[in-house]
Amino acid sequence: MTVSYRIALAGCGGMANAWVEYALGRKDTEIVALVDLYPSAAQAMAARYNLTCPTFTDLKQAIAETGATLVFDVTIPESHFTIARTALEMGCQVFGEKPLAGTMAECNEIVALTERTGKTHAVMQNRRFDHRIRSLRSLMEQGTIGRTGYIGASFFLAPHFGGFRDAMESPLLLDMAVHTFDQARYISGANPVTVYCQEFNPPGSWYAGNAAAICIFEMSDGSVFSYQGSWCAEGAPTSWEASWRITGEKGTALWDGNGMPYAEVVTSGDQTGKFLYDYETVQGPEVEMKNTFHPGCLDEMFLSLEEQRPAETDCRDNRYSMAMVFGALESARTGQKIVIADLINV
Repeated sequence: MTVSYRIALAGCGGMANAWVEYALGRKDTEIVALVDLYPSAAQAMAARYNLTCPTFTDLKQAIAETGATLVFDVTIPESHFTIARTALEMGCQVFGEKPLAGTMAECNEIVALTERTGKTHAVMQNRRFDHRIRSLRSLMEQGTIGRTGYIGASFFLAPHFGGFRDAMESPLLLDMAVHTFDQARYISGANPVTVYCQEFNPPGSWYAGNAAAICIFEMSDGSVFSYQGSWCAEGAPTSWEASWRITGEKGTALWDGNGMPYAEVVTSGDQTGKFLYDYETVQGPEVEMKNTFHPGCLDEMFLSLEEQRPAETDCRDNRYSMAMVFGALESARTGQKIVIADLINV
């Protein structure tokens, strides 16, 4: 297979290792540039993987001198818009780490840039690419529990990261909640309509900003999505994938984020006069995937280029997940319910 994608890697920190290892495993890709504000970081990345490509501190120069056609953006969130704009305007496709950008206005502008340039920008939402969440979505698509009325996600963990997260104003909503919000959109197949949110910093928190939040989203299918989360909840942790309960007309689907999902639905037959109906368990179907998480998402990104279609996590779709984040932040700040459509330029 000939090389089809000449990659410039922007950002050579720890997360970039997963992207480099994936690219090196494909026969149709070549890493032609490593870019980082700190030359030593790019040089260390080159040495780690025996890469002979040049290193740069400026992405524009890197693209111009190497003929890169695809940019991997693994920089800090505040740099995502600048990286995307430079790459798209120079004719490159872009695959980037979450979040899409640091503000809603920047998210909208990235979408506009892709439409003006005809290039792609896809976002790493790796938690969609898990055979268990795909099994849960299959339960929903098959109508196992009927029409959905409620989706609930609980996320309670206490990771002691240290560093920049400890100083963030809204570490949970800004850095982590987009994963769960995007999962809710994926599971339900619906988009957010409104949000009301209260965020707070519980006793015992070591974060400077609000590390906990409760959000209520009205969704486009008429259901309500409730999110409860804390990043300083010591003891009895949930999975990083959150713990899910989805109720519908005929029953309830459950996923603890660890094992496989299942549903309990009302059994067929006459239940007249029963105070509590009888239920039967329906196991989530097995879903085969070649790769999961980061590699699975990257598989889909590359496949979308080959098939000349938007990726599942294309920026035009992903900005609805970002609007959930920024809408929740705005609601918490103002104490008002926020209309999501007001945040998105369509």
